[in-house]
Amino acid sequence: MKKTGAALARFALEQLGVTHTFGIPGVHNTELYDELNASEQIQPVLVAHECGAAFMADAVSRTGNSIGTLAIVPAAGVTHAASGIGEAGLDGIPMLIISGGIHSENGRRYQLHDIDQHSLLKPITKASFRILSHAEVIPTFYEAYRIATGGEPGPVFIELPYNIGNFLGEVDGMPAFQSQAGASEAVLDSQALQQAAQMLVAARQPGLFAGWGAVDAQAELVELAELLGAPVCTTLQGLSAFPGNHPLHVGMGFGAYAVPAAENAFANCDCLLAVGTRFSEIPTGSFSMPVPEQLIHIDINPAVFHANYPASLTLSGDATQIIPALLAEVRALQPQPRGNALIEQIARDKAGYLRSWLQHDSKGRVNPAHFCQALRQQLADDAIVVADDGNHTFLLAELMPIHIGRGFISPSDFNAMGYCVPATIGAKLANPQRQVVGVVGDGALRMTGLETLTASSLNIGVPLFVFSDGELSQIAQAQEVPYNRKTCTVLKPLKIAALAEATGAAFVSIDNDQDCAAGIAEALRLAAMGQPVLVDVRIDYSKRTRFTEGVVKATLQRFTPRDKVRVVGRALWRRVTG
Repeated sequence: MKKTGAALARFALEQLGVTHTFGIPGVHNTELYDELNASEQIQPVLVAHECGAAFMADAVSRTGNSIGTLAIVPAAGVTHAASGIGEAGLDGIPMLIISGGIHSENGRRYQLHDIDQHSLLKPITKASFRILSHAEVIPTFYEAYRIATGGEPGPVFIELPYNIGNFLGEVDGMPAFQSQAGASEAVLDSQALQQAAQMLVAARQPGLFAGWGAVDAQAELVELAELLGAPVCTTLQGLSAFPGNHPLHVGMGFGAYAVPAAENAFANCDCLLAVGTRFSEIPTGSFSMPVPEQLIHIDINPAVFHANYPASLTLSGDATQIIPALLAEVRALQPQPRGNALIEQIARDKAGYLRSWLQHDSKGRVNPAHFCQALRQQLADDAIVVADDGNHTFLLAELMPIHIGRGFISPSDFNAMGYCVPATIGAKLANPQRQVVGVVGDGALRMTGLETLTASSLNIGVPLFVFSDGELSQIAQAQEVPYNRKTCTVLKPLKIAALAEATGAAFVSIDNDQDCAAGIAEALRLAAMGQPVLVDVRIDYSKRTRFTEGVVKATLQRFTPRDKVRVVGRALWRRVTG
């Protein structure tokens, strides 16, 4: 039979369960967009910028049941999308990137969009394919999907050249996708599992550290923590791997950069079980986390073992398989109850930390703790909270409990600003019946705020809470002590109401603590009617997060004595002289 490569691509995507594609059409993929438009299953979404498309696709993969998929033009479309592809690549998020490509058989050089896309994307993708015949289209898409979702997930790139995608070609058939059921089942190391269980049960105070790789093993992690009487902290990306309203949950990380509940609960930790985490810079407080000698490390990617902290025992595999098996081994050892002293201490520390925030004088602006409390009270347990990169990210990590797995997403190790607005749209498309809210800084809003137009054009009801303080505050705070000046971190005020009007969004203003409950309720009401809402939250950032304070100290401690004297001396001199 004769089919265009675009028709074959559409068939393959439908077989793979893709529900949305994100991108902008161009001359190289017009046929693909025409095929997507004819699909009863797939909705092609036009975005304002391909960077936003990649963040939307990322959010679909993180929160939905299908793989996030891009349909973009070659060259410029690929470079525009690279930030979102890199985010997915470094965070281990599956994604399909379908780009057009130059005519592969006309023999001409310097064609439109003629670059080596594969070399460009190699560092941030798991694999890339260039299709050279119609017969390769469907098998390539299936293989790309298996690679993207297998092992440690990640993005995979497919180039569909102009002459393959747009023209007819001969194929023998259109085979259905075979999921290869059972292929991911690994043989577990029973001896290592028994050893891990014995180490945890024998420890005076075991602790659990959960990353994104543990997010789908939440129920088993809860039971394991309760059996061991172990406090549980998470990474930033894995914030939803353990319910934030559980009495053993303490927050993000542990050590001097973590909230008091985490620092105190892990103070005597002599055996740490780390699940689905790479011990990267952010969740370890710039590598200041005091990891005990007895470290049991579980991860699907064995390359992460011993990278930053030496492990005494490693188990390579999927947490959804290993944690239930480990739980069974711990149960068999019948650990003794540890009493409620730890739980009571965690509760006291959490209450004390929250009180310190609520008592902080925000001088007429919105106190972050007051906002987080008001938002949490009005959200359902299964709500999805999307954050951007900035000071607000760590405020949410410290003050906003997340109750359900995959209920919090944000840019993590790649840490790209501009994530929130498009990712909130992607998460809502993947979860139309759930509450999805975004929290974004006024700096990050400048990057992808025009995607609000994408939301309004699709009648996507999402409230976007903009923390407005007129600065790139996370960096501005880091500049204050050593430099006593803020270079390129003070922002010209943005008229968010005007942006809302320009993009078809509703607008709500929250100027102080007294406005919070009513303002949040109004934003949720408008969003429930299918309208995006930009909420200008006049936030107060004068109180530092524990994370910010701890990381500054940890970084300074690593300086050589000479550099430390230089930084401190300069800071003091500028304080005196102004």
